Amino acid sequence: MKPNLTQKGVLIGTVVLICLVGLLCFRKGLDGKTQFSFPTSITALQQNLEDRISLGLDLRGGMHLILQVQVDDAINIETDQLSDRLPTLLREQGINIQTVRKTDASHVQIVGIPADQAGRARDFLNDTYRSGYNIGSLPGEQGGLVMEMTPTLAAQIRQDTVRAAIDTVRQRVDALGVSEPTIAEHGRGEWEILVQLPGVDDPARVKNILQSTALLEIKLVKDGPFSTEADALARSGGILPVDSMLMQETPGARGADAGPPAWYIVTRSSVVTGRDLRSARAEINPEAAGSYQVSFSLSRDGASRFGPFTERNVGNPLAVVLDGRIQSVANIQGRIDDSGRIVGQFSLETARDLALVLRSGALPASIKYLEERTVGPSLGADSIRAGLTAIGVGFLAVVGFVLFYYQFSGVNAVISLLFNLLILMAVLAYFGATLTLPGIAGVLLTIGMAVDANVLVFERIREELRLGKSVLSAVETGFDRAFVTIFDTNLTTIIAAIFLFMFGTGPVKGFAVTLSVGLVANMFTAVYVSRAIFELVLSRQQRATTLSI
Repeated sequence: MKPNLTQKGVLIGTVVLICLVGLLCFRKGLDGKTQFSFPTSITALQQNLEDRISLGLDLRGGMHLILQVQVDDAINIETDQLSDRLPTLLREQGINIQTVRKTDASHVQIVGIPADQAGRARDFLNDTYRSGYNIGSLPGEQGGLVMEMTPTLAAQIRQDTVRAAIDTVRQRVDALGVSEPTIAEHGRGEWEILVQLPGVDDPARVKNILQSTALLEIKLVKDGPFSTEADALARSGGILPVDSMLMQETPGARGADAGPPAWYIVTRSSVVTGRDLRSARAEINPEAAGSYQVSFSLSRDGASRFGPFTERNVGNPLAVVLDGRIQSVANIQGRIDDSGRIVGQFSLETARDLALVLRSGALPASIKYLEERTVGPSLGADSIRAGLTAIGVGFLAVVGFVLFYYQFSGVNAVISLLFNLLILMAVLAYFGATLTLPGIAGVLLTIGMAVDANVLVFERIREELRLGKSVLSAVETGFDRAFVTIFDTNLTTIIAAIFLFMFGTGPVKGFAVTLSVGLVANMFTAVYVSRAIFELVLSRQQRATTLSI
């Protein structure tokens, strides 16, 4: 064998070995990490192959969701917090006011500022909120200021809200143990999130976990319980005390026999919130047989506020509020520093789900489901079967044609085609790519384009033979002249595939990936491998005078 042919053989053999190792000799361990595992049986070989080639939602089954984040909720929360903070901040500066009220999502009014303090109040607010709010005078004779949120701050809050929602949804999905999820921003300026969860078999539970805001608040109870909202208002003369609000219990909070949910008057401000949580876990409720509770612990900052507060309010009732509904009310027996519990009519699963969403943090705004599709495992199996059938029939049809039309040279094309598929699947395995139904279409298209490259070479060789050149010269010239055409056609298609990957969604990206990898492999196999095979066959003949093509 010629030295250059030996080098080609070593290179081709090395590529084959690397592909086989990457495709067949790795699997996922119990910890989810990929580890080397040499297969010692057909079962182990099959398991390794399944672990290396991940199946997409349309093949494996699962859920496809498009969520819309209600970003205006975050705008309202921002101005609510501003309204709560302003009275304290202004009084700390020695500025007297009558009240602070929010008129809409982006405007807050400060009423009753004395005329001699108005300038100082304006300067203080400008220094404190210069980048986020425009400060103006309150119209009329009330005397005061109005704060208007700037469009820049509103846009920033909306964008941050979507990013925070994506992070929270990702944490909840990871806690569910879903493998190979897709969670990303979706759409153009509509504040949407794409969520794809392969293998999910309980869509209702997943939707409930993802949609739950899980905003935990602990508030001091000022009065109650009351049987109706009207009774609560009547107790206070129809007007709630300053910094107070009405809240209703969640149904069944005091047990199934306690009657309809009661109403309580609670403080508007919260002692601690879900942002102060360090951890949460489900456990058996020792006070109710067969029931569960969620115990939580607070961060150092939350505990530093909660401890002194409970010490000052020993004997007073405290309400645990979740998503705007009171879950439980209990009297403070003593100082509580860094722990608490949520008691309700929880089963083990609902307690675990609540602990999960509390640990992952509250969603910054509510979400709405715009689109939901569920793909069953049987439908995914049918798709795999149909896709493999298409690949198999297409492969056999192509093989039959090239063997019939190009005779022995067709064997060369078949070997190059098999090599192409091996490289394609190995690259997908090495990079952990997910195979989807459009990805299978990309594989099928790669088969056709791989043979197309061989056809260009073979026809060029035929042309050179008709011109009277020797077999060796015809093969060499045929490959040299066909290379430019093969390179151009593959490169232009790869460029198109790159744009599909950049601007397409999940399934379109899967098609672009398999097509691109297949075309790159095609340039190697159709030119380098196929040429090496011709050189090997011709080198075994002392004087090559004919070629089966």
